Amino acid sequence: MSWLILVLSGVFEAVWATALGRSEGFTKPGPTSLFVVALAISMAGLAYAMRDLPVGTAYAVWVGIGAVLTVVYAMITGGQPISVLRVFFLLMIVGGVIGLKLAN
Repeated sequence: MSWLILVLSGVFEAVWATALGRSEGFTKPGPTSLFVVALAISMAGLAYAMRDLPVGTAYAVWVGIGAVLTVVYAMITGGQPISVLRVFFLLMIVGGVIGLKLAN
């Protein structure tokens, strides 16, 4: 259950990171509200997962999921260019996250 909560928390990390960028310095109420809610859910889930998982592993997986999803979303929406190298390095992060799960 902790792994599922951790993965969902990583998804919410991508949501709050994207909302933070769209809030334009907290001047837009919609993205700012989404940022606050997603941040709270993401942090609560991370804290819950850390009750059963090692801190280093949980944090690395959480950051990895959030970072990859944030970049993938930006590439899909045109916020960042898509390149073979960018995709390769994102896959390396995914491989690292999977490796941490398998090593646990």
